[in-house]
Amino acid sequence: MNDYLQKILRARVYDVAHETPLELAKNLSRRLENQIWLKREDLQDVFSFKIRGAYNRMATLSHEELKKGVIASSAGNHAQGVAVSAAFLRCKAVIVMPLTTPEVKVKAVENQGAKVLLHGESYDEAHQEALRRSELHGLTFIHPFDDPEVIAGQGTIGVEILRQSRKPPDTIYVAVGGGGLISGISAYIKSLWPNVEIVGVEPNDSSAMTKSLEKGERVKLQNIGLFADGVAVKEVGRNTFPLVQKYVDRMVNVCNDEICAAIKDVFEDTRSILEPAGALAIAGLKADISLRGTKNKNLVAVACGANMNFDRLRFVAERAELGEEREAMIAVEIPEEAGSLKKLCSALGDRSLTEFSYRMSESLSAQIFMGIQITNQNDRLQLIAKLESENLKCLDLSEDELAKMHLRHMVGGRLPLSKKGANNCSIKELLYRFEFPERPGALMKFVTSLNPDWSISIFHYRNHGSDVGRIVIGVLVLEKEMSDWHSFIKKIGYRCWDESKNPAYELFLGAKSA
Repeated sequence: MNDYLQKILRARVYDVAHETPLELAKNLSRRLENQIWLKREDLQDVFSFKIRGAYNRMATLSHEELKKGVIASSAGNHAQGVAVSAAFLRCKAVIVMPLTTPEVKVKAVENQGAKVLLHGESYDEAHQEALRRSELHGLTFIHPFDDPEVIAGQGTIGVEILRQSRKPPDTIYVAVGGGGLISGISAYIKSLWPNVEIVGVEPNDSSAMTKSLEKGERVKLQNIGLFADGVAVKEVGRNTFPLVQKYVDRMVNVCNDEICAAIKDVFEDTRSILEPAGALAIAGLKADISLRGTKNKNLVAVACGANMNFDRLRFVAERAELGEEREAMIAVEIPEEAGSLKKLCSALGDRSLTEFSYRMSESLSAQIFMGIQITNQNDRLQLIAKLESENLKCLDLSEDELAKMHLRHMVGGRLPLSKKGANNCSIKELLYRFEFPERPGALMKFVTSLNPDWSISIFHYRNHGSDVGRIVIGVLVLEKEMSDWHSFIKKIGYRCWDESKNPAYELFLGAKSA
């Protein structure tokens, strides 16, 4: 401990890094009934804590070593730290990054003047290539986590937390990949405040440290998840593992939905968007509070990175509500007859829908795919009980990965010929798009305004978070009722478009003639 304490106190990080604030997350604190502080490492110039360890290691290099240059393997944040440090120290830098690295991180490294080589599907494959090139070209390898000087550089975060805290925190939550960050923080914190609990957080699908601690030796994972790419490491470090064994109190694992919810939580408090690995500690903090029933404690989470790929925001927004247990996904079976859809909407009452998909079929019953806003897990159970009390058969899909990833976008099919009135051409399927002001009750107003004698053949709605709601609806209307349909359009007053001749509709949804 004394060796690392001295290394951390001597660490040279502030040539390129700066002290980041310890901020109270007011909204999160209020909601979770604890004092929750965020250590804002996402506010570093490279949007990550990695600059600390990278520079501290490179500052120890000799003139000859700097002249030859350095090489590193990284999923992105360590790469930027090495690139910035190399620019400051005026040495050449080569970075080997996995092929899966988000483009935003690749460009950020290249913009600092470093040469980027993309190699392998994971960090470990990039790591092996970097070691090969290091030996081949005489470049000094800068390890992202398994180096005493790198660990010491990351430990300066612990120094700042102690200095910035009015009183010792009860618990500090830290993201874990290879273990460099939590090793440095815990070695320093435990030397001065041994009663402060240190908790590591890993994704369920990249839990190398958790499994290693359980077995008592380093475990190499065969497969890892890549959503939180900043911690996607198959094997923890030789230097970091014994430090974690000695100083870290326990580990918490979280799923991707919980990480997405944490990204949203931090955004609501700070208006900053963390990357998945950067929000990992916050996700673990929330999960731990829920599991242990923690209240009125002083808790710190290290927000360790914000190099988010913009394209991932779509996925994050989609899954955050599920991770926060604010959305339930349910399949409901209703009789395939006029008026049954209206009955279902009545049973839902004033609940806000996030998604609603339906396509008429040949069977006597129809399957509705719904997303519904809820307040918590108990509310979800009460909702299902309410629907079942109305003799509506329900299947909870909120934990079904197939439904969350694919099924919600695939509900559909062609209209059966028998429903088209193959022997009676007077029945016509109309397909319309509607837009309406997105406010509570607007969707229900639309459904309840429909003629109960009309058979609804298609219905899809998705709340996209904008001020305008959008519906696609297919209705079976008799030729003699066309004037009634146009009267309905005029009465409802929503903007609409007739898509009955849309080629995409005819190709994928419309009935084909025999």
